[in-house]
Amino acid sequence: MTRYLGGLITKDESLVIPANNYENTSAPGVWTLEEAQMLAKQGLWPTPGNSYVTQQIGLFFGGHAGSGGQNYIDQRNLASTGNASDFGDMSVGKYYNAALGNNTRAVVGGGYISSPSGPINVIEYVTFASAGNTTDFGNLTENNFTLASGSNRTRGLFLGGSTAASGVNTISYITIASTGDATDFGDISARTSYITGGLCSPTRSVVAGGLNEDAGAFTNVIQYVTIASTGNASDFGDASSSFYSGAGLSSSTRGIYGAGGWTSAAVTMEYITIASTGNYTDFGDLTVARLGGGGAAGSVYGVFAGGSGYSDVMDYVTIASAGNATDFGDLVNARTALGGCSSSHGGLQ
Repeated sequence: MTRYLGGLITKDESLVIPANNYENTSAPGVWTLEEAQMLAKQGLWPTPGNSYVTQQIGLFFGGHAGSGGQNYIDQRNLASTGNASDFGDMSVGKYYNAALGNNTRAVVGGGYISSPSGPINVIEYVTFASAGNTTDFGNLTENNFTLASGSNRTRGLFLGGSTAASGVNTISYITIASTGDATDFGDISARTSYITGGLCSPTRSVVAGGLNEDAGAFTNVIQYVTIASTGNASDFGDASSSFYSGAGLSSSTRGIYGAGGWTSAAVTMEYITIASTGNYTDFGDLTVARLGGGGAAGSVYGVFAGGSGYSDVMDYVTIASAGNATDFGDLVNARTALGGCSSSHGGLQ
């Protein structure tokens, strides 16, 4: 007799708990209706039509285009190269927001608005499968911009950032499938703004760099949390140098950060192996120097978009193999300080 998640008990030792609810997931054995319903409630029962491999949508939210915050949402299929297209609009123009997603929803939180000038605590969402404008989700625990984000299939995290008066070390979380206000998760190691996130496996969320406002200097520190639990961040290792306003993306095993300032806009990309801890490894160079870009990952390619100089450039890399970036296409609207996420990033695999 074996006890499974949710208190489910079975005498059939051949049964294997499915890893997720995608239609091609294996669920070997003979299941009773009660057992299948229990797993469905936990999001672990394979569902026809819920195909991971066909959903590789990257979205890029907001940004600054020289005339204040923008409310644009650009979309692009990350499985092939080409220019972005319009997806819809956010409720208000904002920049230095943070975006995250699972295979169904994209969520964007915080950011800086131009009028009345200042950071906001608004969280909003869209559904990847249907283009359109954002819907209200709830609020962050504080007004916040220059924050980082990360997610797996269930939970989204917002980490660090700034309230305009000072940097923050807070981590908060949401349950992506529902709506509501963010809840306290724990703390990162210092009050850190302009921090880079988006480096996620199904179990870990990693952040790097930023402005350590406790020390009054930019940092090269990399740290991580376990997404399914709550608690403070742990040390992961170091980047090659201090940097800020970077973009991150990942497969389920490898996280890549780039499009950030290493004293100024740079072409630098570095990567980490998310399941272990340790320092960076050089990945290659972007096609142009930039900072303040957005990142989004498909199952094979990772895309860095926008950045300083109000760029519309999108570059891509093959995540599993280090090397220089290649031109991917252009955003609909050129801008910097935008948020990016996808329906097929490493935290969902």
